[in-house]
Amino acid sequence: MNRKGFTLVEIMIVVAIIALLAAIAVPNLLTARRTANEAAAKATVRSLSTAAETYATSNSGAYPTTVAELTGFIASAGNYCDKAVQGYNYACNLAVGTYTFVATPVTAGTTGSVVYTASTGGVLTPL
Repeated sequence: MNRKGFTLVEIMIVVAIIALLAAIAVPNLLTARRTANEAAAKATVRSLSTAAETYATSNSGAYPTTVAELTGFIASAGNYCDKAVQGYNYACNLAVGTYTFVATPVTAGTTGSVVYTASTGGVLTPL
């Protein structure tokens, strides 16, 4: 007898092996994405804070009060302030003599698990 093709049992074994590999790989991929989002958020908040401190150094100690003033020292400030980027919501609070940059996860636990804050003086605080 000349048979062509696979039996149902063979196909079920292949599907089970693929499901097992997916069950192992998916959590690792999600963890890697969350870690990457957290690293990007930390770097972004640090960059925004550094730009604000550089602005103050260049302007006799006066901190920027608008995002437009900050973009002269970090061109991407407008891309982050008060927007959601790469799993994090960014809030830029600029006022006379002070600033605060906050990055919070869009979905806690999934896109990130750490809230990053940088305030006047350039201190980065993970919460």
